[in-house]
Amino acid sequence: MRKFLKVVLIVLLVIGLVMLISLINHRLKLKQEAELFETNGKLVEVNGHRLNVYVGGNPSSDVTLVFMSGAGTCSPTLDFKTLYTLFEPDYQVAVVEKAGYGFSDVSDVDRDIDTILYETRTALELAGAAGKPYILFPHSMSGIEALYWANLYPEEIKGIVGLDPSVPASYENIKMNLPLFHIARFAANIGLTRFFPAIVDASSAIQDGNLTEQEKEVYRAVFYRRTSTVPMLNEIKSIENNALELAAIDDSDVPLLFFVSNGDVTGFEESEWQGFLINYVSGKPNGEYVKLDCSHYVHNLEAARIHGESVRFIEGLGAGEGR
Repeated sequence: MRKFLKVVLIVLLVIGLVMLISLINHRLKLKQEAELFETNGKLVEVNGHRLNVYVGGNPSSDVTLVFMSGAGTCSPTLDFKTLYTLFEPDYQVAVVEKAGYGFSDVSDVDRDIDTILYETRTALELAGAAGKPYILFPHSMSGIEALYWANLYPEEIKGIVGLDPSVPASYENIKMNLPLFHIARFAANIGLTRFFPAIVDASSAIQDGNLTEQEKEVYRAVFYRRTSTVPMLNEIKSIENNALELAAIDDSDVPLLFFVSNGDVTGFEESEWQGFLINYVSGKPNGEYVKLDCSHYVHNLEAARIHGESVRFIEGLGAGEGR
């Protein structure tokens, strides 16, 4: 027993030492990376914290294309860059980084659907991107927010281009592995993720996008600050209720164009994932979809095709480019 306790004590001391070294290294790296952590957007104060909003492209366009990130995407402005730059010559584009994402503040804020939508709409207004109809480009979990938005404020939404978006049926029987998310948050907070650079380098924005080497370094700097943040965890905890809130009022006839992936990395089998999205959009009077043979981050993997199909869709809505 004494030998066993001694071994246990040694193991615990080694683990504690590793975590201490990791934390010290992490804090030093954060200081070194501080100059990289500079937004190319605008910080606006909403609901007691600052949200980052990128606005670019053609300010004379008839509509604003709003790109909305999926859960846990550390840097939405960089993650969407490959796609939104294709639209910028003709359309105004905007990316709102929710609390805990990208260059926005981290705060322990409610992530119910009404609060999230309020913050998104207010941030766009304060950043000067309001005043014309929106076409929403939600990825993954943001599909719930986008569809909810179209139901509550249909006069603001010209159409929705879903980038493999989630729909209410996606969350009917889902089981969230919250302990795993908490472990990921702890590992990120003490810098353990820095010992495994392959994790960030496997991100779709870096692997599949058109980021420059400098932008990849910025992405890495954001990743080590914005992985499994408190608002991200709160959002995951709230998503089932948020999906139910949408389902309870969902009778919108806003035009929809869904790009549907093969389901890879969503946690669902291909047929099940595609069934959720195709059944949803097929049940809408103005819905259409395009199946893509790629994984979940369709906006990086199939940017050119999405751009072409989206322009066709937008022009069909009578929303042309800048005049």
